[in-house]
Amino acid sequence: MSEQRRFQVIPGGRAETEPLWREVLGERLRALRTERGERLVETAGRAGISPQYLSEVERGRKEPSSEMIAALAGALGSSLGELAGAVADELSRPAAAPTAMLRAA
Repeated sequence: MSEQRRFQVIPGGRAETEPLWREVLGERLRALRTERGERLVETAGRAGISPQYLSEVERGRKEPSSEMIAALAGALGSSLGELAGAVADELSRPAAAPTAMLRAA
């Protein structure tokens, strides 16, 4: 089953709809994990979380703490700064191409 990206209207935002931080973060984490050819259980184990929780984070359903994001970044061979920068870059792109991040990553 394919999940569609959910958008929330943000009053005063650049566009009528913008993706939520947790959704873009989840997409980036999934892209990093799949680039490494890893399963949820492998990455989650290194980060010290359950595969179910990682799945929910990747789907944008959970808002992880900064400590959890740092643990996930480290488990994926990245840093909190690099990951946050990639998410911020995606959020600053025009709303016309919200799924381009997965191809550009």
